[in-house]
Amino acid sequence: MRIQVRARSVTNLLLAGIAAAHLPIQAADPSIFKVAPTPNDNPNNGLYAVSASSPSDIWAVGQSTIHFDGTKWTAFEAPMIVGDNNGSLEGVADISSTEAWAAGNASATLLGQPAPVIEHWDGTQWNAIPASSFNAPGESASLFLAMTAISANDIWALGGGTLNGNGGTLFEHWDGEAWTPNIVFLGGLPVAASADATDDVWAVGFSGVSAIDGAPFVAHYDGTAWQNVPGPKTGIFNAVAALAPNDVWAVGSMVKVKNGPTRTLIEHYDGSQWSVSPSPNVGPNSMFQSNRLLGITAVSRTDIWAFGSYFAADGSGQQKTLLLHWDGTSWNLAASPSPDPGSFQDDVLFGGVVTAPGGVWIVGSEDTAAPNKPFTSTLVLHTTGG
Repeated sequence: MRIQVRARSVTNLLLAGIAAAHLPIQAADPSIFKVAPTPNDNPNNGLYAVSASSPSDIWAVGQSTIHFDGTKWTAFEAPMIVGDNNGSLEGVADISSTEAWAAGNASATLLGQPAPVIEHWDGTQWNAIPASSFNAPGESASLFLAMTAISANDIWALGGGTLNGNGGTLFEHWDGEAWTPNIVFLGGLPVAASADATDDVWAVGFSGVSAIDGAPFVAHYDGTAWQNVPGPKTGIFNAVAALAPNDVWAVGSMVKVKNGPTRTLIEHYDGSQWSVSPSPNVGPNSMFQSNRLLGITAVSRTDIWAFGSYFAADGSGQQKTLLLHWDGTSWNLAASPSPDPGSFQDDVLFGGVVTAPGGVWIVGSEDTAAPNKPFTSTLVLHTTGG
């Protein structure tokens, strides 16, 4: 079983201050994606990751936790996640209708400071796993940013951690009985993960002082140990999709000119090395118009979607959804819905999952900016192909 999950990139917070006009839709043809009706039960309801065991069993998580039963989306309470911008679930693995896992960080409002949390769905409700069940002796200041699963007994939760005062890369593994922590000093922070097999698990993110100024981080698990993989020298990665040991895609953003706008970054691993795959951008028509890719999901080797957002060229800070498609030969801009902006448009796509041939779900958030409504609402796009 390969379960696709994607984590929200921490660069959403770090780049929020980058100013970025209301532009025409970036493709002439109508989008094959439609906006799905979704609930909003929290003050903020952004969705950062999605996973499915079937077309009628899909979980999307973030500052809200919602489920699709084949007919409609329903919100469920997740312990210690209250939509306050101080805590969220960053990754999810949907095993079956009676079993799912999610990892993230509990609300600082409730605990006084952010704290890692792993939660389990038992078919009726979400339950938080006590930190003592997955923390290593001497471990502190941990942060979960991603999750990926190969089977019910083979799940990874990833992020950053501190062990005996030293910061490292955090890899937690579930073997069906217990969570086993492992902090490895690889010099980077993983923000996304994808597994093709038990011995082919990938993690990507960034290394350096920040996601803006850092370099791409790539790590691989071969069934025995996690190790760094030599990769690109510039940019950052926000998501990864492992299709086979010789077919891995990673997406993110890079800056070509210092203090200039970020541009899309897509790289492919062919089993021996990473190489840049040319990718389009909206503009940039000014220093403010950054493009960034935050998620990726694959229907097949010749049908892959990468997504995120692009900022307005006028420096207003507004942003619209960005969608790219791989047809086996090249990456191209695809039309992507951005809901009505109201007084301020702030639409972003973070995670995606394929539930059937041609059936793709992509989740994210939108800023409603309307009276008596949540500040940030769930955003779910769906297509059955076209």
